[in-house]
Order: sequence, then structure tokens, then C-alpha cells
Amino acid sequence: MRIVIAAIGRSRKGPEQQILDTYVKRLPWTVTVRDFTEPGGADRQTREGERLLKAVPPGATVVALDERGETLDSVGFAERLKRWRDAGVGDVAFLIGGADGHGPAVLDRADMRLSLGPMTWPHLMVRGMLAEQLYRASTILAGHPYHRA
Repeated sequence: MRIVIAAIGRSRKGPEQQILDTYVKRLPWTVTVRDFTEPGGADRQTREGERLLKAVPPGATVVALDERGETLDSVGFAERLKRWRDAGVGDVAFLIGGADGHGPAVLDRADMRLSLGPMTWPHLMVRGMLAEQLYRASTILAGHPYHRA
């Protein structure tokens, strides 16, 4: 399985980027991280959505990170990835929107809307948190003791 993490907003050097890099390197899957600058002005959400959707490989399963999305615990997230893997899904694209969230085009295209919880998180931290949960899911699926639940 190949993973795409596409996000609005540029990553900067610092602890957030180090966390992302650490977990991406640990993942058994090929991971591509794509950042897009935030366009200003009218229709910003629409233009952000266009940029994110262009990063989605053909036939990919699309997960829109959305505060109103489904919340899963780590085991549930691992099970969802396992189902996709076992169903032959080759690519999964995780889309992280801008400050105003995703527009209708992204939400309509999404196969799943995923929430990392009811709190609002800085977009730079979301990348690292998502990468850590992907790593945790991979260890759960492999029977590795990293996840101690």
C-alpha cells in the first residue's frame, strides 16, 4: 500500500517536521508528503481543494481529515487500513485542508472523513500526529508491542 499525505500550508523546519520525518521513515509503506501553499482571496477553499485533489493518485481511497469526521481509536484505525489493504487498495490519500477546512469537492470525493478528535490542532502538528497513527497502525497489524493497549 502507498500513502499520500497532502496538506495545505508549508511545513517548516522544527519539531513538527522532525516528528513527521521520524514516523514517515519508520513506516513500512511508501509515503509521499505533498504540501501546498495557501491561496488567498475569494474561493480559497475551492482552490485549496483543487490542489489537494490533484495530489490524489487515480483509484486511491481518499480520507479527508475533518473535525466532523469519524473518530477511531488506534486499533479501529489499524483495522480500517487492514480492510483497505486486504481489499487490494493500492493507494490511500489523506487530505489535510486549510484553516477553513475542506470545501464540498474534497468532502464529496472522500471515501472517509476522519477526525483526530474534537479539539482543534495546528495543521503542522496534524501531519506528525497522522504519521504516528499510521506507524502505530502498522505495528498493530504486525503484532509489534509498540501499541500497548
